[in-house]
Amino acid sequence: MMPLPILIAAALLTGGTAMAADYEVSVAEYKFAPPELRIRAGDTVTWVNREKRTSHSVLFNVTGEESERLFPDEKWTRAFPAAGRFEYHCGPHPEMTGVVVVED
Repeated sequence: MMPLPILIAAALLTGGTAMAADYEVSVAEYKFAPPELRIRAGDTVTWVNREKRTSHSVLFNVTGEESERLFPDEKWTRAFPAAGRFEYHCGPHPEMTGVVVVED
């Protein structure tokens, strides 16, 4: 175990902030799960297509940013550096919707 002064120095050097987290959204049965995800600024989200035969994409409503088509077992990752509400849907299946809420 590291001595306490070394642990304190390490925390000060890193600003005492937590490491960014990685989250996963499953795409299956024509749904995003979870449909709403709350994360912190700096975290990343990976969408994974769990369908057997269907491709999907992740298309953000406001910016128009869209992932490549995700075929079965493919994934796409996006970082969220700033706070905000990011609503999205599947490009080829617009009835599939989700939202990432990024908090400070």
